[in-house]
Amino acid sequence: MLQRLIAEVGGRAPLAFRVEFADGGAYQNTPGPPVVTFRFRKRRAEARTLVYGHVGILEAYFDGDLDIDGDFAAAWTIGLDSGYADSGTSLPVRIRNAQHELLYSNATRAQAKANARFHYGHGHAFYSRWLDDPYLMYTCAYWKEGTATLDEAQANKIDHVARKARLAPGDDVVDIGTGFGGFMFRAVERFGVRGTALNTTTEQVAWLQEEVSRRRLQDRIRVVEADFRDVDRQYDKVISIGVLEHAGRDQLQEVVRAHADFLRPGGLGVLHFIGHVGVRDTEFYIRRYVFPGGWIPSLAETLAAMEACGLEILDVENLRRHYAPTLDAWAGRFDRRWPEIHALDPAKFDERFRRIWRTYLYSCAAMFRSPASQTCLFQITFSKGNVGGTGYPMSRAFLYGAGG
Repeated sequence: MLQRLIAEVGGRAPLAFRVEFADGGAYQNTPGPPVVTFRFRKRRAEARTLVYGHVGILEAYFDGDLDIDGDFAAAWTIGLDSGYADSGTSLPVRIRNAQHELLYSNATRAQAKANARFHYGHGHAFYSRWLDDPYLMYTCAYWKEGTATLDEAQANKIDHVARKARLAPGDDVVDIGTGFGGFMFRAVERFGVRGTALNTTTEQVAWLQEEVSRRRLQDRIRVVEADFRDVDRQYDKVISIGVLEHAGRDQLQEVVRAHADFLRPGGLGVLHFIGHVGVRDTEFYIRRYVFPGGWIPSLAETLAAMEACGLEILDVENLRRHYAPTLDAWAGRFDRRWPEIHALDPAKFDERFRRIWRTYLYSCAAMFRSPASQTCLFQITFSKGNVGGTGYPMSRAFLYGAGG
């Protein structure tokens, strides 16, 4: 059964690959050197593949029951472009996804915090090894023409968002889900704003508080550890980069309402998030092993939620194509710096961790690159209530006049 299944995939795959089975048998879809070889080391890995499709293959790889040799990135191109990734929507996987939601829903603030810390709590020493320098932005970069490096692309992204929000000296800005504070640091330095950096991950908050003090910016940046739904007051501008994916399946309306409540009447905001085209389940292995509680909303659901909260949609931009090179850069840096990462904590950053994170980075790059992808990166510019004739520029020219 497994051989027949793999042969069906092989007939649709765009690249040559080889599969070696636990009993010594083998399959190759086309003649010539394969770009990647999948080696089943144990029969249980084959059984998991039959039951759970590509999720079974990934879990076998995480557990060391299957090896992937050759061009690692090509493995995910084969899975996506052959249609095999659709096996993640099978009934057994849907059942596991539903069970996961019952256990790890972001409905409570305590569980939402635990879910965030599961992924973002690895600490500055870990993330600084492979994110950009100096802003440590862990979201899609902006690769406008002429951009050569990840560092440039992340600076571009901050400036692109800042221009959309019309940041100006003296603006009171809240950066929801601020991470390591990269957006806020650049916004203070380049645009003269003062701001609140809101984050629910204890480890990031502790590092950021020390960094703000080290830079002597306490009078410009206030760091707050809180859930994204905890609104303290209203601000001139609301910036939300990579937060909505962590709202949770059933909390989208609640989190969008909080974004609206953070914004003063007549204020502007930018919502930057991964979103689906159409309503669909979020990939199970990502939720189980990488982002527990995470849920990718559809663009339509998000727009409807924003409209229900009295927000006017001023602009929607799809930056899907920008995420593949961002993930490529992260994956390459992760691989090159792995010995250093492993040395930080060999028990924590072990081979299983490496396999899970490499899969996450490389497979997501392939997903955003695939012409069949229904997963995008949206930036929505919005206002609190309808803007007047002078409340926002009448064209996009202001975004690009200085080479933006």
